[in-house]
Amino acid sequence: MKTERILLLAALILPTLLQAQVRFATRNGHVTFTSETPLENIEATNDKATSVFDLSSGAVEVAVLMKAFTFEKALMQEHFNENYVESDKYPKGTFKGTVSGFTAGDLTKPGSYNVTVTGDLTIHGVTKPLTAEGTLVVDPTGVLKAVTTFIVKPEDFDIKIPGLVRDNIAKEIDVKVQIEYQKL
Repeated sequence: MKTERILLLAALILPTLLQAQVRFATRNGHVTFTSETPLENIEATNDKATSVFDLSSGAVEVAVLMKAFTFEKALMQEHFNENYVESDKYPKGTFKGTVSGFTAGDLTKPGSYNVTVTGDLTIHGVTKPLTAEGTLVVDPTGVLKAVTTFIVKPEDFDIKIPGLVRDNIAKEIDVKVQIEYQKL
């Protein structure tokens, strides 16, 4: 009788333990955006993106402090923060969504896995749906890396570009996200 209770208890608890969350995180993800026009090319980088990725559900969150983007010219950085994204009013850009196209078992061995990232991107207080192709890479040491690229249109996020510099800033901004995760 006692053995039956132990087996029943084990049968109820074991599946829960096997499906425990496997979470990864970082505080130093790399985000780059590029604006290319005939008049000027602009690139900004941010090495302080934070992210949490739940391997069991595919849930992912990324947050970027807008003031952490650095530009080649200090004046560009000032205009970006004060005039365009209004960093004091909207300090973060965020993404909240899911990664699909992989199984947790895939990521136990070295390799490269094509995935789709779907969710909501919030910039300048405006939230828009986003779907992008990406890659999850497990290197030979077991480190998990994620890479994706997508396009952002400033007008979609209510970012106003003054007429004087409108031709210097692309209507579509290329964004690249590279994250190296640590297991929690």
